[in-house]
Amino acid sequence: MELTETHHLPVPQNVAWEALNDTEILRACIPGCESIEADGENAYAVAMTASVGPVKAKFKGRMNLVDIDAPHTYTIVFEGQGGTAGFGKGQAKVNLEPGDNADSTTLTYTANAQVGGKLAQIGSRLVDGAARKIAGEFFKRFSAQLTQGDEPEAEPDSADGEGVEKKRKRSWTAWISKS
Repeated sequence: MELTETHHLPVPQNVAWEALNDTEILRACIPGCESIEADGENAYAVAMTASVGPVKAKFKGRMNLVDIDAPHTYTIVFEGQGGTAGFGKGQAKVNLEPGDNADSTTLTYTANAQVGGKLAQIGSRLVDGAARKIAGEFFKRFSAQLTQGDEPEAEPDSADGEGVEKKRKRSWTAWISKS
């Protein structure tokens, strides 16, 4: 499977780069993601649940960032095991370029992946469709995360600002539960 897309982000290139390397933002934006934890230099352990057609599985895997040229490009190499559902592995080349103005960035990526087990048996159309749906939802959530700081903050419920943090956590939970 190969997937190539371009997305326009409403923030400068360095802000987009930082967000793409923030595990909390990624965890909130990746549909079905349960955790992303550092597991060495430029390496992460990932746990997520994904549905592809009739197959739903919990995947555990690793992702490594290689060929890093901050804040312009890197390649994500990933592999995951979903038990009896099968496995997925591949890589994604991510490029960030300044957009039409100083406050925008153009993100382009090309992902190549292979699946095996039950996932391979259900057919490439379903796998491709599920991958496109997950990617689309990721970028919808990612753009919302990037623009969240531009919105005026609500007044905190208490003097310590606790109400603002609770509101943000609820919105992340709502986004995650939609997947």
